[in-house]
Amino acid sequence: MKILILGGDGYLGWPTAMYFSRKGHEVAVVDNFNKRKWEMEQGVKPLLPISTLHDRVGVWEKITGKKIKMYIGDLTNERHVQKVFEDFIPEAIVHYGEQPSAPYSMIGNHSAAETQINNVVGTLNVLFAMKRTCPSAHLVKLGTMGEYGTPNIDIEEGYITVNHKGRSDVMIFPKRAGSFYHLSKVHDSHNIEFACRTWGMRATDLNQGVVYGLETEETKLDPKLNTSFHYDAIFGTALNRFCVQAVADLPLTPYGSGGQKRGYLNIIDTLQCVELAVLNPADKGEFRVFNQFTEVFSVNKLADIVKSCGEKIGLQVKIMNIPNPRKEAEDHYYNPVHTKLLDLGLEPNKLSDVLINSMLKKIIENKGNIVKEILLPTILWDQKSN
Repeated sequence: MKILILGGDGYLGWPTAMYFSRKGHEVAVVDNFNKRKWEMEQGVKPLLPISTLHDRVGVWEKITGKKIKMYIGDLTNERHVQKVFEDFIPEAIVHYGEQPSAPYSMIGNHSAAETQINNVVGTLNVLFAMKRTCPSAHLVKLGTMGEYGTPNIDIEEGYITVNHKGRSDVMIFPKRAGSFYHLSKVHDSHNIEFACRTWGMRATDLNQGVVYGLETEETKLDPKLNTSFHYDAIFGTALNRFCVQAVADLPLTPYGSGGQKRGYLNIIDTLQCVELAVLNPADKGEFRVFNQFTEVFSVNKLADIVKSCGEKIGLQVKIMNIPNPRKEAEDHYYNPVHTKLLDLGLEPNKLSDVLINSMLKKIIENKGNIVKEILLPTILWDQKSN
């Protein structure tokens, strides 16, 4: 297939591009390198050294003999997006090309607006380019479980049957996002659903849980193929941060009471899920929603797992809950449905001591790169100065 990866320089975009290329698909990537710019502005960087996209594409071709085509430009530029689609004419579009951080979106007015313009306008331009150029193509869009929030009912997979005053209807599951970033994803979902319903397009919305991990089979081929492992308080995840804190001999820092529950999955499973969505496309006019995660953990449970694994390999690990910089429920009901990807054949790689230990050992190998100052949160959801 001809597969276009939007955000192909990113943590998930680059491994996805290599994964599909290795399987024999014709792959092209689009990126504007905004993520690298945002990292520099905030004074953070990934743990492992990251080559430029141009260098990574070159190394990939040298090792595998397979080419990945590059388009450099901004998805908010309508003309650029249209030219990319006219030149490549994809059969499937995997859309990661968005500002991915909730904390970044909450810095203030500028970052909130930048997040929503980048994400919502970029996605609208993609929808219109598809409509004009390849209306039968399938859009696989990375959403987030954070769109749902933490309602006091089971979270269904995209839709819910509502019974009201003797009548019933099937409606998109209610959304209560927890940041301006998550709200941008909600707006994306509504815009894509409208395009499917109105224009007869086909799309799969992958409401993904929190992804962890720093290696795939493809990144292991050469250090220059590394993807970006973030552990800082802006672009990093709780599990990544806990693993780095354990290696750096710092206490693990769950926010607040630590009872917040979320869905999690390994980066290897993200590749599986995206492939299953691409190879089993939605029907014409269908807006399909998959809840993409494999396990649910509380933040405290993650910290306990890392502590246990760290101590087994000789690390002295402590846990110290700190004030929560976010506005969120810390103890809540959480029971999201996630069956559709399993029905398509997903074989989960669940969190285990073996997996955590491999992450810890890789971090130990790169311990000299750890910047301790970027591990603690500095962005408050209710700060007065923003």
